[in-house]
Amino acid sequence: MIRVRYAPSPTGTLHIGGARTALFNYLFARHHHGQFVLRVEDTDRARLVPGSEEGMVAGLRSLGINWDEGPDIGGEFGPYRVSERVLRHQQAVKRLLDQGLAYRCYCTPEELEQERKRLESQKLPPRYSGKCRLRPPNDPIFQSDEPFVVRMKVPSKGETVVNDLIRGRVVFENRILDDFVLQKSDGTPVYNFAVVLDDHDMAITHVIRGEEHLSNTPKQILIYEALNLPVPQFAHLPMILAPDHTKLSKRHGATSVEEYREQGILPEALVNYLLLLGWSASDDTEIMTLDQAIEWFDLNRVQHTAAIYDIKKLVWMNSQYMRTIPIGTLIDYVLPFIKSRQLDVSRGPDLARAIELGRERSHTLLELREALTFFYERPRSFDEQGVKKHFADEKTPERLRALAQSLKKLRVWDHDHLVAVYDEEAKQLGIKRAALIHPTRLAVTGKTVGPGLFELLEVLGQEETVARLLDAATAITEQHVKPTP
Repeated sequence: MIRVRYAPSPTGTLHIGGARTALFNYLFARHHHGQFVLRVEDTDRARLVPGSEEGMVAGLRSLGINWDEGPDIGGEFGPYRVSERVLRHQQAVKRLLDQGLAYRCYCTPEELEQERKRLESQKLPPRYSGKCRLRPPNDPIFQSDEPFVVRMKVPSKGETVVNDLIRGRVVFENRILDDFVLQKSDGTPVYNFAVVLDDHDMAITHVIRGEEHLSNTPKQILIYEALNLPVPQFAHLPMILAPDHTKLSKRHGATSVEEYREQGILPEALVNYLLLLGWSASDDTEIMTLDQAIEWFDLNRVQHTAAIYDIKKLVWMNSQYMRTIPIGTLIDYVLPFIKSRQLDVSRGPDLARAIELGRERSHTLLELREALTFFYERPRSFDEQGVKKHFADEKTPERLRALAQSLKKLRVWDHDHLVAVYDEEAKQLGIKRAALIHPTRLAVTGKTVGPGLFELLEVLGQEETVARLLDAATAITEQHVKPTP
């Protein structure tokens, strides 16, 4: 059975690169009816951030990414936090020491730093000299209480080959790999060693991760071989770069799942967008459900080159989902934004009807919230350019009052009857209907753009529409109109 894992380090928030890696693993597992494991790489105690693990778990679940085994639900291959597996790692390190495949290194941090500077001055890549590897077995330091790390004895000749499912055959010459550390002086394993043991113990068959891990892979393969363990299949996903082809950072916009949520991006849209960062459907379909993605996903469609982050594409995709997801789902998503704005939607139009109108022009939940505001709050100010254009005519207050009286008498409050009132008023005044429509929109919403006026008025309701027209007429007459810059 295919088994894959996502193994984040709880040192921050769930960023889009990590979310994409988790998504691709999840889709691969589900497509092949395999299992998806969540494992927490928490051995770097100095960098751990309180609440990070919980935040990552919540972020993944919000995207619809669920796992079969993990620290929160358990499983037969646990524990699923690396810090709880240290004894197993230490036993494996001892095995390598006993077999002469690893050795203790007593070099101090100061000595290693001097060595690094010397190589740097010679414009050579940093690497360990192998000093402790050459110590004779009877060297007194081996009997001392001096702190030490454990290093791998890397072959000085030959090559290590990574048969990558995405990149093909990648060859690393062993001579460029120094004797890397397996275990720190405090007895905890380094990432490259722990990940090998944990992937083996959890029966991971495919390691799907970001391109930045490709340089770690030859080291891990050497560990697999030294421990006489089967090597899983590797697949390294392309990097996600900014539009200028530099490393993606906060200056390019939101970078974490939490930030996208706060900016009003729907989880369905974010998942869809992440899917297209390095993968494409065979027919180039862009909008797809998670179930469709599971059905179609294949590593053969993952591209080799870097994926370019495009916030405009994400926002466009979000707008497509805003228009099509069930109205009840959209209500659930937008309610926290409404509450944060302290907008009272318990009074006024039916929220579902208001959202149905507002979502047509909204790209994010933040925009939808603003589009809903005028339904539940009377305008406190009016668009400045709109005031100059539509409230400047001295006849405007009179026309708004006349409209209010005609609308007040209307017995059936729907689109067609509203149109008829405006047509009749325009005919009597000898003006175009637009000369009434634009001042009305400004009067009832404070804005010059929005949904179709008659659909808007139908949802706003008769009593509220009439009241707002009269309020605007009074404000214009008394010159109390406050423009919004």
